[in-house]
Amino acid sequence: MFDEAKAQRAVEFIRCLKHTKGRWRGQAFDLLPWQETIIRDVFGTVNEDGFRQYNTAYVEIPKKNGKSELAAGVALYMTCGDNEWGAEVYGCASDRQQASIVFDVAVDMVEQCPALKKRIKPVMSVKRLVYKPTNSFYQVLSAEAYTKHGLNVHAVIFDELHSQPNRELFDVMTKGSGDARTQPLFFLITTAGTDRHSVCFEQHQKAEDILCGRKADPTFYPVIYGAPDDADWTSEEVWYQANPSLGHTIDIGKVRNACMSARDNPAEENIFRQLRLNQWVKQSTRWMQMEKWDACAFPVDEGELLGRECYGGLDLSSSIDITAFVLVFPPRDDTEKYVFLPYFWIPEENMVRRVRRDHVPYDVWEKQGFLETTEGDVIHYGFIESFIEALGKKFHIKEIAFDRWGAVQMVQNLEGLGFTVVPFGQGFKDMSPPSKRLMELVLERNVAHGGHPVLRWMMDNIFVRTDPAGNIKPDKEKSTEKIDGAVAAIMALDRAIRHGGSTGSVYDERGILSF
Repeated sequence: MFDEAKAQRAVEFIRCLKHTKGRWRGQAFDLLPWQETIIRDVFGTVNEDGFRQYNTAYVEIPKKNGKSELAAGVALYMTCGDNEWGAEVYGCASDRQQASIVFDVAVDMVEQCPALKKRIKPVMSVKRLVYKPTNSFYQVLSAEAYTKHGLNVHAVIFDELHSQPNRELFDVMTKGSGDARTQPLFFLITTAGTDRHSVCFEQHQKAEDILCGRKADPTFYPVIYGAPDDADWTSEEVWYQANPSLGHTIDIGKVRNACMSARDNPAEENIFRQLRLNQWVKQSTRWMQMEKWDACAFPVDEGELLGRECYGGLDLSSSIDITAFVLVFPPRDDTEKYVFLPYFWIPEENMVRRVRRDHVPYDVWEKQGFLETTEGDVIHYGFIESFIEALGKKFHIKEIAFDRWGAVQMVQNLEGLGFTVVPFGQGFKDMSPPSKRLMELVLERNVAHGGHPVLRWMMDNIFVRTDPAGNIKPDKEKSTEKIDGAVAAIMALDRAIRHGGSTGSVYDERGILSF
């Protein structure tokens, strides 16, 4: 239901505030259409009991559209205008300085509003505004989540959620902390980020799913302003679509200048697209075209592969890191594709630590069955050897390729189990042909990988190095995230192409290398 009186009350409260920055300072906060829509929807949409329907509002929008002022207005309304006795309103961000940005705007708004100024007591030593009539307060919190348990939250203003280093503070502030309140509000406002394993991207995906009708959550209010990934980022029409305040709080000339600079300097393109168009871009350009990779997520059924010939690639990395083993099944005729079947292991005891440190959902993948743990805090190679031995009984593994610089003992053990194990160099000579062929197969949609999320993540992480002759190889130094599964897949593909009967291969021209 929609309660017009409640919506109007929130709008009128914010209109009594004044802007705090630049040429707008001192002018009444007349909400722009996109801002007023959010305020009306969030505060006017109620359940049958009259309390707010939405307890979470996710607002994702490019920089300089006035999100800090909007967030400050919401914070003050939740503190002073929501008729909640003893309301606790918290401003959170990646650090205290970032969280203070919205708070400082709110302080300036109070200074310019006599009605609030005489009712609010600022305690600047702890970044707190106390609203004396209801003994409520708005306060900045730092990011040390372990100190925040036991708060009786009425509202949380999360600024730049994409900058959160992990999900701990978000979980503490939003899960259970507002249970004692009748209508708490978690107001999440951010620009797009770069980390697709972050809590912010999780909320972004939920918002997108709701907006597209793939999911339904009547308590979650989604707003995303931005340009589609395939939009022309140099188009002014696209800029206006992504920036609802363009021409108001944003000067078109400055955007034009930023675009010109980005066109002249490719290193600035992703920054422009992220901050000006609100696109979730990678910090650097990866090798694999992920939309093409995703188009190869054809179903893979292990049962249908039993007894089939295949070739393995083994990348052990270090004893405390991920180990990857990928089987590639070559097509038996022109109607089939190259089938990729990956397996991954990580030490059980350091998995939680790695999730926090790397911001990668190893624990989720483990629960979903896409990754296994081995006992202890280092990789248990004996467990992996036994696992590969069991695979050898299900599939006809003709060869296993491995990085010649590691795993001497495991190689000997696998040979003892009857496997043919071949060393595989990591230089241009050995890596370039199968890497290039993998890209060709992906572009041709001649690969089936089942959408395996761990392998996808690693493919998305690949940087490649190119030599003067145009040869390429995965570059583990530049690929700051893990690429072990991708390397294992490339090695396995090499063996599959050499012995599996492929047509139109790069090997037709360069021949087969002997070790």
